[in-house]
Order: sequence, then structure tokens, then C-alpha cells
Amino acid sequence: MDLDETLRELRRAAVPAFADAIFIHLRDPLPVGDEKSAAPVVLQLHSIDRAPATPDAEHSWRPAPKILPPPSGVAECVCPTVTGRLAQLLLTEGPAFGDVPGIAPAVAELLGPVASAPGTLPPGRRLIIAPLHGRHHAMGIVVLLRRPERAAFTGDDLLVASQLATHTALGVQKAVMYGHEAAVADTLQRTMLPSSLPEPTGVRLASRYLPASKTARVGGDWYDAIPLPGNRIALIVGDVMGHSMASAAIMGQLRTIVQTLAGLDLPPDEVLHHLDEQAQRLGGDHMATCLYAIYDPISRRLLLANAGHPPAILLHPDGRAEVLHVPPGAPIGVGGVVFESVEMPAPTGATLLLYTDGLVESHETDVGTGVAALRTHLQGAAHRLATSSLEPLCDQVLDTLGPGVRDDDIALLIVRFEGFPADSVGYWFLAPHPLTAGQARRLTRRTLRRWGLESLLDSTELMVGEIVTNAVRYASRPITLRLLRSDVLRCEVTDDSPQVPRMRHAEPGDEGGRGLFLVDQLAWRWGATRLSTGKVVWFEQQIPR
Repeated sequence: MDLDETLRELRRAAVPAFADAIFIHLRDPLPVGDEKSAAPVVLQLHSIDRAPATPDAEHSWRPAPKILPPPSGVAECVCPTVTGRLAQLLLTEGPAFGDVPGIAPAVAELLGPVASAPGTLPPGRRLIIAPLHGRHHAMGIVVLLRRPERAAFTGDDLLVASQLATHTALGVQKAVMYGHEAAVADTLQRTMLPSSLPEPTGVRLASRYLPASKTARVGGDWYDAIPLPGNRIALIVGDVMGHSMASAAIMGQLRTIVQTLAGLDLPPDEVLHHLDEQAQRLGGDHMATCLYAIYDPISRRLLLANAGHPPAILLHPDGRAEVLHVPPGAPIGVGGVVFESVEMPAPTGATLLLYTDGLVESHETDVGTGVAALRTHLQGAAHRLATSSLEPLCDQVLDTLGPGVRDDDIALLIVRFEGFPADSVGYWFLAPHPLTAGQARRLTRRTLRRWGLESLLDSTELMVGEIVTNAVRYASRPITLRLLRSDVLRCEVTDDSPQVPRMRHAEPGDEGGRGLFLVDQLAWRWGATRLSTGKVVWFEQQIPR
């Protein structure tokens, strides 16, 4: 399945047992599949090999050591003439001796000046030129040479050359198709992984993705980090079972589904439930494991649900390494499975490790043993690791693999919990009645003065009043107002109505309809998100230096 190894085997088989020298030219680019190309054929010299010359040889062809680029005098790039003999060999013919009428021009066209220099190439039947015919295309051409002091090639040797060329051509074609598919799958997988991680307040993130050592084992590992309303963040790691381009494609579809479900702000068990339903529609032949977690830096809590995935590991600030026991459930795609969310503390300074089974499983080690070994390794240096920066920590975790061939892809997501300062949060429940908007404005004014943000008072108070007024109009239960101060000032108003407001242009005679227009003009960013229990409307303002 490896192009270079295929050609190395050809050289080993041919030199010196069969021939004293070999020139291998391959098409550039090598054709893939059975599609036809109108582009002219280009032959690129790939490699040269020769047997050492005997000291008493009267004649020896020009030295061609096993190096790339080729020695001086050998044509490195050849564009065969469409009506020439070389083109005919590539298209229809088999191997031929050098003394066959009309072959000399083909050899001269292929090897260039080295073929025409006197005494360079041996005379008579000491040269065979053999095209490499694949199933659908000519993959290249091979020239085999014997020195004058050696016996000339025979008819049986021509059959041997034909067999060598045939097996080599099929190997080259298989390697090209295999490499093409593996490259497409690897590119597909990498482009579906997040190009960068978010940087929300209260949490730090780092990640790694390592493909399997063998390109054949392109899989469906993925990770993601999705900001949620209220400065929370969803943390996901998953693995589609199997290793193929189809696995990478299914991974991309599942990741898109998870992103959509995360936007609905559902609890982890419901996300996995709906993901399982959608996965069954993609086909029962594809299953996946997934771990979905939500971290709230304000309450410092972690909510997790697991679908057959290896457990997460939590590095506590005091030096303990803990395997988080969450009911594993069944993999995504099984159907009819009940998932369970588990809530637990997320101490400030703790570090969470989410990973795929390639980190802990191999042919010699099952997942359970690998998880225990990883925990033991982390336990020995947990205090140091828990306080180190995340990028070196990723490398140290991957160092537990040691040297050797990796059987599977590895996705690693590391999360450091920093929490949200309590003095930077304002949170209120407000009854939905006509006076609530005024109450919200007063609370906002008081909080911004305490935070020293008087320059944002007027605009923030106006926007809070407009959003709360709209929420009161549709809410049937108490609404919540939350102010968050980080690198920006964020305001969130939550109510139990699922109707998401839309900005519209009010007519001159309209008494309302301008609230969101004002928010759009005054806020740095704003948006509305539908939740499982209603909706949240938020806006952000940049804090002056």
C-alpha cells in the first residue's frame, strides 16, 4: 500500500539478480481511479539503481548512483510525443528489447542525452523497456540494463520483465488509490474539527488531535467546545466506530447535530437522546461513543452524560486524579437507550481531561486497564500537572503513550476550571408585572455604579428596560436578570416564553417595535437563544479602558 516501498521492492528484485541497472519513470501526476484525462502525459524520473561495476569491465555505462535527483545526463522530466514510439509503448504495448526496430528512439526520448552518448548504454539485447500498465492507465515505464560482459536478455527474461512490470503497476495503482482515499478522509476529518477553541471567561481550553500511525486507520474522533448562554460552555468528545472515509463523514454529521442540539441549551442526557435518534436515521451500520458535559463557571458545577465513552479524568488542585464515574449508557446509534445526567462540583483550579479510546486502548491493553494506567500516571504528578499550563499538559498526557505504532486516532480536550468571580455577577428574579422594567433599571444602575462603570449607565439602563419590557409582555413566570462583568459587560434576560423576538422596522405612527432596534444600535453584540424552558435575550458592551 506504500508507493515508495513498492518501487524499492522492484529494485531489490531486479538489481543485481536480473539486471545491472534500472531506471523507473512514473507519470506525474499519477492517475487515480478510471477517469480519463485530456492532459498530456508527463513522465517523471522517480529512481535509479545499479549494481557495482566489475573492476575489469571493458565497458561500463555511465554511473547512476541510487540518488534523487538523477545524475547528469538523464532526462528527469519527459513529455512523450503523441505520435512517437514511447507514447505507443505506454498506451498499448508490452515490454520490448532494445534491438527491436523503432525502440531506440523511444529509449532516446525517455533517457535523453544519456541514451545517445557513445558507450553509455550496452548494445543489443541488454536493454528491456517495459511499460507499467495498471488496470485503467499506464502508470509509468521501466528500463532494465545489463552490462556488455553479462549474458544478453532472453525471451524468458522478457516474460520475467513483463511480470515485474505488471505486479509493480498494480501495486503502484493500489498505493495511489489508497493514499488518495486516506488523504481525503484525513482532510475531511481535520476540516471538521474546530479550527480554534473559544476563550470564554472562567475556563481555559487546550486540545490535541493525533491521527493513527497507519494512514489506513483514519477514524471518526472529534472534540468540540461550544459557548452556551450564561457564560457556560458545552464540552464534547466523541468517536465514530470504524476507520474509513465513511467514519469521518458520519463524524462530521454527528458533530453538526451536536452543535445544533447544544444551541437549544438542552441538558446532556437529552442531547445524547436526540443525537441517538438522529444517528439511527443515518444508518444502523454506524455507531459512536460520546461524552457531553456542561460547565457553569458561576455556580462552579459540572453536568455530564455518557454514551459508551471512556470516562473523564479530573485532576484536583490538591493532587488527586479522579476517574469520574458517570453511567456509561450505550453507544449512539443503538436506539432505545436511556441516558442519565450526573451533576458534580467543578472546583476552581481543577483540570478535566476528555479523550478518545486511542489514548488508553491498544491491541495489548483494554480500555479499563488503559484508563487505570492513565490515572496512575497522572496521580503520580497530579499536583504538578494540575498547576501547569495547558499546552505542555497536553504533551505530557500524550507522552504516556510512549514510542511505537498507534493503532487508533486520538482526540484530547483539556479544560481548566477557573470559575467566575462572585463580585462580578448580579442575579435577580423579577415578577412579570408592569413595574418590573423600572425595577430592573434601578438594579442595573446600582450594580454598574458599584462596578465603576458609570460611562455605560445610560445605554445599559435603556437596553435593559427595553428587553425586560418585552419579556414581561409574554412571560407567565418570574423572569431573571443577570449582569456579568468580565472583559465585557454582559446582560441576560430569561423568561419562560419560547417566542424569540425579532427586530423589525417600526412605522412612524407605531407606538412600539423599536426596542430591539435600539439594542442593535447601542450594543456591541446581542442575540436571542431559545431554551428548553423558554428563551434568553442578551447583549454585550465593551468596557472602556
